[in-house]
Amino acid sequence: MTEYAMPPEAAGTLIAGLQGHGVAACVGGGWAVDALVGKQTREHSDLDIWVDAVDFEGLVAAFADQGVDRLHPWPGDRPWNFVLHDGHSRRVDLHLYETLSDGRLHYGSVNAPFLFTRDDLSGVGEIAGVSVRCERPEFALQNHTGYELREVDRHDIAVLCEHFGLQPVGSGVRRS
Repeated sequence: MTEYAMPPEAAGTLIAGLQGHGVAACVGGGWAVDALVGKQTREHSDLDIWVDAVDFEGLVAAFADQGVDRLHPWPGDRPWNFVLHDGHSRRVDLHLYETLSDGRLHYGSVNAPFLFTRDDLSGVGEIAGVSVRCERPEFALQNHTGYELREVDRHDIAVLCEHFGLQPVGSGVRRS
């Protein structure tokens, strides 16, 4: 069985590759938490990325240049949320959204959309010396709710709450 790992250098290289292809990606998940606080606080098995669907072609080109060019079947995959990998150890959990005419961002099904704002993806952080756009702390905290928490999720919540003076959210929406 493959052991997946996303060390800071690998995450930084993938993000820099996206930036080089003009893809305005936003880091989510555990790496967003670590980027926001400016240091790695735990091991990561993947890199969560938010990308506007209009940038999908550039994303595919950027990741293909780095060998991340395979679908990794995952329970709950959807056309807007799926996992890519390199056949070895690097996985990217991709979250595609669309920008609506009113400026809001749409993620998910037309039958059960999740709407949020561009500001939710306006956090700024750093991974392995690469400046990255990432989820804002409040949005990152919201995204760590509404599902069965793992130990890494509880860790991320504690880091966000301690570093930014936030309170845990009682309920939320899982981005699947």
